[in-house]
Amino acid sequence: MNIQIINISFPEVFQRYSRKYNIFREFYEFGLSALELRNISNENAGDIHKIILEKKEICYKAKNGSGEFSDLLVLGNLSSFKQLAKEILARGKEDLGYKISSVLRNYSDYDQLSISIGGKDYKLTDNYIIGILNVTPDSFSDGGKYLNPEQALNHAYQMINEGADFIDIGGESSRPGSDPVSAEVELQRVIPIIEGIKKQFPKINLSVDTTKHEVASEALRKGVSIINDISGGNFDPKILEVTKKYNAAFVIMHLPGTPKDMQQNPHYDDVVTEVYDNLQDKINRAKKTGIKNILVDPGIGFGKRVKDNFELIKRLDEFKCLGMPVLIGISRKSFLGKTLNLNVDERESATLISETLSIKKGARFIRTHNCKNAVQAKQLFKYFNNPDEINV
Repeated sequence: MNIQIINISFPEVFQRYSRKYNIFREFYEFGLSALELRNISNENAGDIHKIILEKKEICYKAKNGSGEFSDLLVLGNLSSFKQLAKEILARGKEDLGYKISSVLRNYSDYDQLSISIGGKDYKLTDNYIIGILNVTPDSFSDGGKYLNPEQALNHAYQMINEGADFIDIGGESSRPGSDPVSAEVELQRVIPIIEGIKKQFPKINLSVDTTKHEVASEALRKGVSIINDISGGNFDPKILEVTKKYNAAFVIMHLPGTPKDMQQNPHYDDVVTEVYDNLQDKINRAKKTGIKNILVDPGIGFGKRVKDNFELIKRLDEFKCLGMPVLIGISRKSFLGKTLNLNVDERESATLISETLSIKKGARFIRTHNCKNAVQAKQLFKYFNNPDEINV
């Protein structure tokens, strides 16, 4: 069972849910939010539906594809949802009541959360910049530019001096259509860079972009604090145990298929809920392994149509319900180029606008090529929210 707050104030989102649940059109004019409970047993769904209606709240029920389970959609606001959670608890449905309360708390108290990375707490009242360093010959944006270790290290130093909070080092391209490389090749590419950065900036937290437990293990041994796995542990489950062993943070991303085939006719009925459920399943598995510090990434550009990427950004705040910091990687992505007819080296302004909108929608970790621009977005967002902190 998954629980999610849905922003049905967007006309197209309301229409989609109206078709599923046969919602009265008049409710759109009320500006209500929605709480969806997915994959509940038919018996439980019937009981919960009855409880909600008895409280004079608006609730719809729909069978999902399996036939053995149902989905519920409750219309209201955060306050009414919290009262319903208490009522469900009082009626003996403790697991469900606690889970609803937890999701609502994740959403409403998102900016009060924090994550521990490398022995430091990062509070979600602030935003953090992750500089991208691809030491590969074939990455979509900067492939081949930083294969030379000296050039790679100089670029890392530049990003740190521009204000990057983290550097994410990748030794294998994950661009659409790319082929995997061996763990040995990845290690040859990333380990000297990790060692060089740590020598020059021993306090900087580093991330390694890998799906292989061998690479993760050696990188962590060399002082990396984050494992950024585009498969979320799907390609190599041993990477979860390695991450736990070193008490590292783990980035879970949504990726359908593999980079080789992910862009072959991707399709979603509702990209946000499908990505949300996939991330929730991966979070549950990582937690069972014992990983405590998790970030979630909806996987912009990974197995998504152009319109899917825009909808994910538009509804990014719904991922707050997962209770994990949201990481976003938009920098120079092809959906920006396709929309605005821009070559990869012409996408800086589009990137900055998209990153700023993502921050507004709840992204707190921004993975980017242009750290200078992203730092400015971070600073401006801080002052837009807290103008009294400006002394000029």
